[in-house]
Amino acid sequence: MASSDTERREEEEAPAAEDEDTGAQVAPIVKLEAVNVTTGEEDEDAILDLKSKLYRFDKDGNQWKERGAGTVKFLKHKETGRVRLVMRQSKTLKICANHLVLPSMTVQEHVGNEKSCVWHATDFADGELKDELFCIRFPSIDNCKTFMETFQEVAESQKKKVENKDASAAAGLLEKLSVEDEKKAEDKSEDKLRTHL
Repeated sequence: MASSDTERREEEEAPAAEDEDTGAQVAPIVKLEAVNVTTGEEDEDAILDLKSKLYRFDKDGNQWKERGAGTVKFLKHKETGRVRLVMRQSKTLKICANHLVLPSMTVQEHVGNEKSCVWHATDFADGELKDELFCIRFPSIDNCKTFMETFQEVAESQKKKVENKDASAAAGLLEKLSVEDEKKAEDKSEDKLRTHL
């Protein structure tokens, strides 16, 4: 029996034999080609890009549920100037949040935690519009403050754009009215001239 114990020890202690190169070559079953992936972010510039964890409030369960962990971005469209918030999960790149930042939106620090903040938005991450209450948590207080400041700046800039657009529309209407008034005045003066002749 002693000899069997020593044999076992020798087998356990013996270094594993290195894999032998048999020279066999295996051809791939399927040949994969490179595919261009479009994210929908090609026409946008990133204003902010931070790592974070996103939660949504579940009204039915009355609790916060994790939506995903990844990078949150503010993306400004190159042509329209509209800004949207997009968050994708780190490994799968699945969209966790996707909504426009509107002038009426506000972001607040989450009660009791300086590293997180909350806001309300109509989100399109699941392919349908849903009103959601979001909470986002950052690794540092500085990142949270940067996010909140950027969020407020974007909302303010969107408000100014809406005001400018409204002012431009009003100016266009006033110009149209004044042109129509001038035409009416010209028509009346032409009618008076014809009646006098």
